[in-house]
Formats: sequence, C-alpha cells, structure tokens
Amino acid sequence: VQLVESGGGIVQAGGSLRLFCAASGRTVSGYAMGWLRQVPRMVHVFVVGNNWSGSSTYYYADSVKGRFTMSRDKNTVFLQMNSLKPEDTAVYYCRVGGTVVAGGRDPVWSGSSYWGKGTLVNVSS
Repeated sequence: VQLVESGGGIVQAGGSLRLFCAASGRTVSGYAMGWLRQVPRMVHVFVVGNNWSGSSTYYYADSVKGRFTMSRDKNTVFLQMNSLKPEDTAVYYCRVGGTVVAGGRDPVWSGSSYWGKGTLVNVSS
C-alpha cells in the first residue's frame, strides 16, 4: 500500500486546513486508517483513527476533539482541521493498517501498518 498525503500548509491561528491521504495498491476499506503527527525530535503522536470504513467509531486525541474531523471514502481519508492552534504545528502522517484502541489518555495505534511521507502543517500565532 502506498500513501500520499496532501493539503498541508501555513495558516494563522484560528484558521482551517483540510488534509488528504490517498491510498493505492489495494483496497483499504477493511483497514484501520487515520492520522498521527510529529514535531522535530519527538515521537509520533496519535491524532485520530477509525478501524474500518463500516465503523462509525472515530477515536480522537483529547487535544483535537471538537476541532478536527476525520472522514474516509473508499481509498481516501480526510482530516478537516478547524480552530487551529500553534501547538498543532507538526508533520501529519497518514497511517493504514493495525488496530486503534482506546487508551488511558489518548487512543493507541498498534500492529503493523503503512505510513505516508507526511505533510507539514504550520500554524502561526
């Protein structure tokens, strides 16, 4: 599976961006899909995930609840980001495969999966 993210850019605090991730190579409707993000020299942080296209359960990190909305359609996953904050600045990675489960504070993504190369979101104050 190949994943290509797009939609990142520079936006002022309070603004919005919409990220896209296109998967190719196989149908991924039965796979978990979602997003993680990373700032320099830090680990990847969970943002949002959904275990398969027929599930209405979307797991969101507390930090983005009410501001970010994930959706998916066939082999594409979208991330609508509203009310952006400077702390949302990061490289956003699309992930496909594995399993998303509720965690102690934020959901956890486990298992082997595919990753895209990321798209940079820069929120200026």
